Amino acid sequence: MNRLRVLVVDDEELARLRMRSLLADCAQPGAEVVAEAGSAAEALHALSTAQVDLVLLDIRMPGLDGLQLAERLRALDTPPSIVFVTAHAEHALKAFDMAATDYLTKPVRRARLQEALARVVQRLDRAAPPPVAPAAAPAEQPVLVVSDRGRVQRVPVADILYLKAELKYVTLRTPAHAYVLDDSLSDLESRLGDTMLRIHRNALVARTAVTKLERRAPTEGEGDAEGWAVQVGATQEWLAVSRRQLTQVRELLAEDGV
Repeated sequence: MNRLRVLVVDDEELARLRMRSLLADCAQPGAEVVAEAGSAAEALHALSTAQVDLVLLDIRMPGLDGLQLAERLRALDTPPSIVFVTAHAEHALKAFDMAATDYLTKPVRRARLQEALARVVQRLDRAAPPPVAPAAAPAEQPVLVVSDRGRVQRVPVADILYLKAELKYVTLRTPAHAYVLDDSLSDLESRLGDTMLRIHRNALVARTAVTKLERRAPTEGEGDAEGWAVQVGATQEWLAVSRRQLTQVRELLAEDGV
């Protein structure tokens, strides 16, 4: 795209002057300051008269502060990108909740400003309509975002074989891996919907993973009486089926012709 059209909003004139100087030194992507404002009111007036791609926005200002102004900008029909520029790092989380493109702390380095401008260009390029109608993209594979021992993981829903509650945790099993999750089984059931079938108060199994239903001797911890269990095809594991859920499992296997 062409040079970014920038509105600099800061109640300190020297800060605006320094930002102008830094922007003049940014080569790729380039940027030009089309307006300046020392308050939220001046910024709103500038936006009514100038076309702006990006607002470089201070937070602490008299009157409406930067966060309040950002809320108003988000309500515009075509809101500009926002990069906060402030001496106070504690507002970063709130800023990103408001979909800010970046958050710079003063004193701003040119290299860091250049990174922020590049992010703005990427966001604008993604939002711009394509020059020609693209071919239909394949549907994105649904995933379950889980926290496994403190690490965030994206697990394709199609890979999930079963989920089993054990003590304080839930084990999520795929053909290649077992994840230990902090989520509740009921919460996971609501998130996965009809892809899973509850077979026991402590277990959900993927409808496509069930291959057999048989009477089985109980496994450790399941009591002494013989009961029903389903086999998970990919791992050949057996999972206990409660009497309450037995009819649903039989109906599932009947539908699949098993």
